[in-house]
Amino acid sequence: MFAWHETRSGVLRAVTDRSAGVSTGRWSGLNLGAHVEDDPAAVAENRRLLRERVGRPVVYMDQCHGAGVAVVDGVPDTPPQCDGLVTRSAEVALAVLVADCVPVLLHGSGGVVAAVHAGRPGMVAGVVPRTLEVMAELGAGEVDAVVGPSVCGRCYEVPEDMRAGAAEVQPVSATVSWTGTPAIDVAAGVVAQLRDADIPVRWVPGCSRERDDLYSYRRDGTTGRYAGVVALAAT
Repeated sequence: MFAWHETRSGVLRAVTDRSAGVSTGRWSGLNLGAHVEDDPAAVAENRRLLRERVGRPVVYMDQCHGAGVAVVDGVPDTPPQCDGLVTRSAEVALAVLVADCVPVLLHGSGGVVAAVHAGRPGMVAGVVPRTLEVMAELGAGEVDAVVGPSVCGRCYEVPEDMRAGAAEVQPVSATVSWTGTPAIDVAAGVVAQLRDADIPVRWVPGCSRERDDLYSYRRDGTTGRYAGVVALAAT
């Protein structure tokens, strides 16, 4: 179920993989995305399995590739439309769904955690810095970050003008593909934003397009979603 996970300093952080799920076909495995044409019953069962593994309800977002951030203290009736979730509650876990985008899992002293969906538009819009602001407003002290696997720069070919737009925000994100064409390293841009804010970063290695145990929209088109999950350790 987990490609990577750890519990330390009072916080659980994990990245799921495709194993242990019940979805079939293009979505085979632990697809957690309810918006990708998979069987809703299979998605519900996959989400139940994740909830069982983390030992509490999981809050998902209606992700929209922006810089909106929502604060939750329980499971809302409908997923908030945002790309960053923040909580002070140990009663819920927060999830970010990806299939090439960058999952960012944040923990601040004072008992504040956040999950961030940082695709190219979100990185450019500043969803990570905005989430850090909201965490500070809730009393987070020192924050550290885990950046999960995503599509690497050499696998994320884009038009030249798109690369130039990303480079205006984070120059380090401008790169070239395996064939020398314009490309963007979104994760490198996100890591730079975190380091600009003096946030210690642990970057989990791996490219979603190159790893068969992770879902990749760039590789497969119609496919599932894996998750980055963060929660305060239960007391």
